[in-house]
Amino acid sequence: MSRKWFNLEAQTDDAIFGGNQSAYSSLGLTRTQRLGGFAACYVGGLGISLLGAILLFLGATGAFATLFAVGAILSLVGTGFLIGFKTQLEKMFKPVRVVATVLLFAAIVMTFVSAFVLPAILCIVFVIVQYLAFLW
Repeated sequence: MSRKWFNLEAQTDDAIFGGNQSAYSSLGLTRTQRLGGFAACYVGGLGISLLGAILLFLGATGAFATLFAVGAILSLVGTGFLIGFKTQLEKMFKPVRVVATVLLFAAIVMTFVSAFVLPAILCIVFVIVQYLAFLW
């Protein structure tokens, strides 16, 4: 079995993305630190989002929208630790993904707007749109 997948430092942009430097050289972090950063951001984002969902059931839509959006952004930042933040942004704004990226950020903003200005039921709709944009 090839161990290249496990040895992230040995992977170059040529092997992964078609560049000349390591995908992680700009971060200056070891593989363990990158995986720890990803895990911390992902678990933290999930925890914050779940706390927001609990507050939604208690009727605090403003707190739900705030916590859910922060959790979604924190989870998104976590993937930057895996592939590098610059590479992540480049991939997010490729022509094939730009619609999903714009839709995701618009849904995050509209989650806030619907929690404070529009009817609260739209907050749930925009959360669903966020999940669909993440999957796309």
